[in-house]
Order: sequence, then structure tokens, then C-alpha cells
Amino acid sequence: MRKSVASPLRFTYKGSRLKPLRAFCQVTRLGSISRAAEALFLSQPAVTLQLQALERELGVRLFERSGRRLTPTREGELLYEMARPLVEGLDNLAAGFREQVRGLDAGELQVAAGSSTILYLLPGIVDAFRQRHPDVRLSLHNVTGASGLDLLRSDSVDLAVGSMLDVPADLTYAPVYRFEPMLITPPDHPLAGKRELSLEDLSPYGLILPPKRLTTYRLVDLVFQQNRVPYTVALEVGGWEVIKQYVAMGLGISIVTAICLTEADRQRLAARSLARWFPSRSYGIVMRKGKFLSPQARAFVELIQPEALASRGYDESGHSER
Repeated sequence: MRKSVASPLRFTYKGSRLKPLRAFCQVTRLGSISRAAEALFLSQPAVTLQLQALERELGVRLFERSGRRLTPTREGELLYEMARPLVEGLDNLAAGFREQVRGLDAGELQVAAGSSTILYLLPGIVDAFRQRHPDVRLSLHNVTGASGLDLLRSDSVDLAVGSMLDVPADLTYAPVYRFEPMLITPPDHPLAGKRELSLEDLSPYGLILPPKRLTTYRLVDLVFQQNRVPYTVALEVGGWEVIKQYVAMGLGISIVTAICLTEADRQRLAARSLARWFPSRSYGIVMRKGKFLSPQARAFVELIQPEALASRGYDESGHSER
């Protein structure tokens, strides 16, 4: 008896496999058939028919309604993970092909990063990139927080470099470097020469910290609160360079990340590790899931760390495998 062989799935609606998958991905992303129809320049009935065809072929429900929003079922979430890279890969095929043809001798690269990353981490990487690829126009966008994430999500930048504590579901983060938390004081400060340093020792002295909205302030507050140690903030000011200058002037002490300490700083400041109480901060590469990496972006990532591409799940073509 001849064994039966399962036939491959066939999406019969308009004879296209890509159209229903593209409609499905847009509805999953936007949570609405009407909004997906607008994004695809289709009518709502056309999108509905494509989704119905897809559900018939797969034999499962892909969406359920949660209030006014459509949310994917468990099977829908699985299909979205599988279909999104395929759809985006095909949609980006022409642009990716043109990038490959042009190679690294032309084009541009857009990178988002915060001030500390641009000032302390990227100079050597940017210098190496410029030497190897002088014809690529590199733009560094000095943004942090939600502004940087918005640029990633809108594809206004190819990638971001920086530090993340909470990673949204639509982004991926590959830590590359780690830096210790450091207490900085003037060289003649009582804490500079104290043999054993405790968290309570910092309590009598006013801290100079970044604004409350930034991660550093929230982390400092959390550690002191968890250890039930009182503390005072003498001054809130943005920018590590300003903070270091004010500490050197004797206006207070501060808790910074070692990334911002240079050899020159160690001549005018006393620095001591606070790794016993505060976690280290990682810096790495942030990307939108499913993002197609141009040759320029791949070259930049490889300069940050060659293993970063593999750890992020990117194949040699620069497309995300996740």
C-alpha cells in the first residue's frame, strides 16, 4: 500500500500565500481589521476574506476579540512569530538587494544612542568604521528612552546602542559590555580613603544624580530603599560630564557607571566600586524584531563585537532568524 503524503498548505484566496500572511501580520500588529486595511490600501472585506482563508487552510482560530481590539490566539501568536520574518523579508527584498549590490562603498547608516554611549563607548568604534568604510554616511542620533525606541519602531534608524533594563516584546537587546557602578568623590573627601565602605557611609552626604526620569536615579533610589538606608539628593543635573565636574568642585558625591570615567577623571576624582550593592550596567545592541540588517549595519555591529550578530540570531545575509 502506498503511503499517503501530506500535501503542502495552499492558500486559495487569489492564489497567493503572501497576501493572507501580510494581512494577518498587519492585523496582529495593529489589532484592527480597519487599520490593517488602511495600511495595506485594501478594503476591510478583502482583509477579512484573507484572514478567513488563512484560518480555513490552517484549521485554527487566529484571533479573538478583547474589547475593541483583536488579539491573536495562542496559535495566532505562534504563526506571527513564524510569518513576520517571512513577510518582512519579502517586502524588504528589493531594498536589501539594492543594498547588497551597492555594497559597503556607498549608502548610509543611522544609529541611535544616548549621550554617554556616544561620548564614552562609540568613539573608537566610529573611528574604526570610518576608516574601513569612508564612503558610508554615518549619522548618530543623540536620543534616549522612548524617543530612541520610537526611532527604532519607525525604522528611522537601523539600530540603537545603549543600556536597557526592560526590553519591550517587539525589540531585542544583545548586551555586549558591562560596567561597574562607582562612587565618585573629591580626592580629599572622607569616603575616598575609608578602608571599608558601607552603604550607610554614603547617607550623610548629598548625592548629585541625573534627573528622576532616568534609569540611574531610579536604580539608586531602589537600592537605598531596599536596604532601608536614608539618603539625600543635593542636586539633580543631566550629563555625566557635568556631574563629574560638580563632584570635583566639592558640591556633592555621586554614583556613576564606570563607562564615564576616563584617565583624566582619575586625576581629579576618587572612584570606588559599589558593585556590592548596585548591579552592573550593560551596554549593547538594540534592534526591532524582524529588522533586515543592511551591509553597513552588519559591519557596524561586527565592530562592536564580532559575536554579536550570532548571539542576536542573524544569519550571514543580515536577516533576523528570530
